[in-house]
Amino acid sequence: MFVYDGDCAFCTSCAEFIGRRVPTRARVVPWQLANLDALGLTVAQCEEAVQWVGVDGRTSAGPEAIGRLLHSSGKAWHPLAWLLERRPVRALAWPAYRWVARNRHRMPGGTAACALPQAQRERLYGQAA
Repeated sequence: MFVYDGDCAFCTSCAEFIGRRVPTRARVVPWQLANLDALGLTVAQCEEAVQWVGVDGRTSAGPEAIGRLLHSSGKAWHPLAWLLERRPVRALAWPAYRWVARNRHRMPGGTAACALPQAQRERLYGQAA
């Protein structure tokens, strides 16, 4: 299972891209609709980065989660997954991921609400936000 922030328009756009273009067997689910306890995840983890939960229950976050998603996808995506596993790319992947996460409200499809942490969005917009 690939878990993303469903309250973020940029993240949702990325999840929709996965649904259209990445032939994965994984379920792609917003964390707000997932049973985090059953998955062994916390809200804090899900607010920090996308999450991957394998069939074995092992979790990965951020670029590692993206790599696992790509491994679960068609062979055309395997070279990119392989690249994400290489040490030099891995060293750059987390800083790049964090930069995108901090600036996701500025990314295509992003909105001002994407910049707010979940708890702050709930205070501003209520539980249904």
